[in-house]
Amino acid sequence: MKSVFPVISDISPERLLAEITDEPAGGRLTVGDERVRNFLIAFSRRLLKPDLARRHPELGSLGFFLRKGELARAVERLADGVAGQRRAPRGLVLHFPPANVDTIFVYSWALSALAGNHNIVRVSARAAGAAQTVLEALNDVLADAHPAIAQTQRMITYDRDDAITGALIGACDLRVLWGGDQSVNELRKHPIRPLTRDLAFPDRSSFAAISVTGWQSSTIEQRRAAVDGFANDLYWFDQAACSSPRDLFWVGSTGIAAARAEFDELLAEVVAQRGWGVDPAMAVEKYVATYGLAATGAATKVAFSGNAVANVSLAGLDDLQRHWLGAGTICHVTVGSLAELAPAIQRKDQTLSQYGFTMSDLDDFVTTLAGRGIDRIVPFGQALTFAGTWDGFNLLHEFTRIITIQA
Repeated sequence: MKSVFPVISDISPERLLAEITDEPAGGRLTVGDERVRNFLIAFSRRLLKPDLARRHPELGSLGFFLRKGELARAVERLADGVAGQRRAPRGLVLHFPPANVDTIFVYSWALSALAGNHNIVRVSARAAGAAQTVLEALNDVLADAHPAIAQTQRMITYDRDDAITGALIGACDLRVLWGGDQSVNELRKHPIRPLTRDLAFPDRSSFAAISVTGWQSSTIEQRRAAVDGFANDLYWFDQAACSSPRDLFWVGSTGIAAARAEFDELLAEVVAQRGWGVDPAMAVEKYVATYGLAATGAATKVAFSGNAVANVSLAGLDDLQRHWLGAGTICHVTVGSLAELAPAIQRKDQTLSQYGFTMSDLDDFVTTLAGRGIDRIVPFGQALTFAGTWDGFNLLHEFTRIITIQA
């Protein structure tokens, strides 16, 4: 096992746990600790530098999330003003982030650190690209940070090893589990202490929806901007993130064919302008998956725009596709109203990205859902934007505990 932040070539779980549970320089961390804030602010500035933004645009969103003002507002919202109540850190938090979304671990870790926790993050050995850039930036900023950061925050990597995993889980106060259902269940086989809690983010699926009326009433500039945002939602992380849309609902009764034809044309333009492509192996996988849907009757039509975009017309709501079919695959479904979607929504459904609906439309839809599923509804272009409330959990609340005080 090695630590990649701070960099240590070889470290045993026993030594790691002994070091990270020691009281740090300057005393124990508290909720909103200035030592942590200053480090996160410096890290944010590093991420927002042009050299990184050009190489990894997704890191810009992370940089904005960690700006000084955003951190201050997050801590202020946590102080809910209830008399006789204080927030305290949970203790040692252990994170198992997913390998397919290579920056998600930073959001989870940063909020936990802001809450005053000591943290261990197991970074996948398969993580590369943006994840490696993040680790390099963290270590760069660490040189000028308060010693308490290196003493309380560790990111490690190791091959699958149940003994190491079990030792770390056995010592933590909260474990944060990201990944597929199987991964979450495998990690849950390791026993935890009676007071330790789980925060799990297993398999989820997400959709998009367009109001045909809203599309028709918008300008061509607004439509282009919407399609541009949808393209970001579709192609970042190769459409493999839990909040990446798989199915696109066309909601309306008239003008759907014309609206969809214009949408398809605009999307093809955006993809070509961005230079997004799909390698031959991915294209073959998409052909096999999509034409397989046609063979079973789930799809009534399949059309490719080069290798990058696959448009699939589904037979109906009973044929919704929640699994990954390959980057750039859109399964289209036509419905008369948002209310028609409600019976098809499941608890595992997470994000609905939308265009053209009013706030009243969306609020009525949530009422109709009555808790069946959907944890967040966002405009096109924000499906992959991380927020402090995720999968229905207020993360800063989850990363702290409440102490009640009576005199």
